Amino acid sequence: MSDPAPPRGLLASLRQLVSTLIDIAQVRLELLGTEIEVEKRRLFDGLLWAGIALLLLGLGLVLLCGFVVLLLWDGYRLAAVATLALLFLAGGAMAVQHAKRRLRSSQGMFNASLTELQRDQTALAKPVDHEQH
Repeated sequence: MSDPAPPRGLLASLRQLVSTLIDIAQVRLELLGTEIEVEKRRLFDGLLWAGIALLLLGLGLVLLCGFVVLLLWDGYRLAAVATLALLFLAGGAMAVQHAKRRLRSSQGMFNASLTELQRDQTALAKPVDHEQH
């Protein structure tokens, strides 16, 4: 005659609750993994730019030393070495500034996960309205 109603008991409610908790935990862990990956890439990017900055600054210093040595000689070699040294030093300084900006731009590790957990806490803290029939 009629379809049997789904079981409504304490055991069914507990199963549904555990299933919901597992789903929430899975979503939060996936979000946490994504945030770790983003943070790892941001740190790698900052370290890469810091390495480039160190390389350019080192090369600039070597050229600057060469400039001082060549300062004793006559000719146009001085202008060429000075220009190259200034270009490398300026490039290194720009790379340092870029690395600093990249490393300071973080909103905090696990920011999205913390926001979602706060949203969950707020939702759970709200009183539930039960309609009375």
